[in-house]
Amino acid sequence: MLLHRFAAVAAAVILSTTALTAPAAAAPKTVDGPGYLPECFAPWAKDTRFFKWDARPGPYRIALVNGFVGNIWRIQMIQTAKAYAALPDVAKDIKEFKVVSTGTDAAAQLGTIEDFINQGFDAIVTIAVSPTGFDRVIKLANRKNVVLIPFDNVLDTKEVMQINEDQTEMGVMSAKFLIEHIPNGGKILEVRGLPGNSVDRDRHEGFQKTMKEAGKPFDIVEVVGNWAPGDSQKATADALAVHGHFDGIFTQGGSNGTVQALIDAKHAFVPMAGEGENLFRQQIAQYQGQGLKGLSYGQSPALVAIATKAAIAALKGETMPQMVSIPIPVADYKTLKDGENYWSNLTVDFFAPNAFEPCGITFTAPQIMAQTAENK
Repeated sequence: MLLHRFAAVAAAVILSTTALTAPAAAAPKTVDGPGYLPECFAPWAKDTRFFKWDARPGPYRIALVNGFVGNIWRIQMIQTAKAYAALPDVAKDIKEFKVVSTGTDAAAQLGTIEDFINQGFDAIVTIAVSPTGFDRVIKLANRKNVVLIPFDNVLDTKEVMQINEDQTEMGVMSAKFLIEHIPNGGKILEVRGLPGNSVDRDRHEGFQKTMKEAGKPFDIVEVVGNWAPGDSQKATADALAVHGHFDGIFTQGGSNGTVQALIDAKHAFVPMAGEGENLFRQQIAQYQGQGLKGLSYGQSPALVAIATKAAIAALKGETMPQMVSIPIPVADYKTLKDGENYWSNLTVDFFAPNAFEPCGITFTAPQIMAQTAENK
């Protein structure tokens, strides 16, 4: 009897050791393209890899793990996520949809993602607080066969599926716009976004590099606006008080706050590149004849809907690009059309670009605004 007990213990030890030393099953597999619905999920580059997860039956448990929630874009993003998940054609594939905002603490976000993985959620979409430090949760997600998709603020890795617009290109196009409209150089105000995020970094680097390569005498002053109108307005007002005059402005967000600071300071309107806020586009339309020659690119909050759509497709076993490129919606003072790419009758602050027709994603402002930004 004792020998049988020793044998059982020995077998358990061997099995335990084998479990610890055996390689963990890795998901996803790297496969050949083309991928699913390429008109929507376009590969970022010619050498972008393709991923494939084993198909599993739905409906699915999906979580959105946001970080920072202190500006209009993030609030609208959460509202858009809830509006998308509530659409009948999408809701049939979702058993549970959770929304959590963890703040700017990377450790808190990582812990929350890890908790959702361990709870058995099928997919997690997230806006990363930091572009690095996610190796552990990526490995855990792969080991547990969970689809993890960063979007907007993405990661400095090719080991996870990601979705974004080209942030560097936004900085480049903003610089080119200012160079075209201020051909002799001058003093430029750059209102940056939330520090530590890949979006802020990439837009800034694209902008600075292009401005320097122009070979013109540009003097660039940097301030931090956190992509929020109130913060951007204060940062711009402080810069105007110190420097007195600027010949052009590039603001990453909170664009209408930057314009309001010009108005309050009775500063002449100048060429300005900014985000896709409806109020900013209203300002461009109203004041372009007085010098506010504006460019408005759009980092759309609807990226969250595309990320969720991608997660569901991956869970169904579709082949997906590792890095998905979404076209940049853009308008300027020459192409603004009331009721099409901005709305003069809507005074609520929201981001105008929300339609990605190749993805079957279109939202009206009432659909989005009917949702809350609370954790769910």
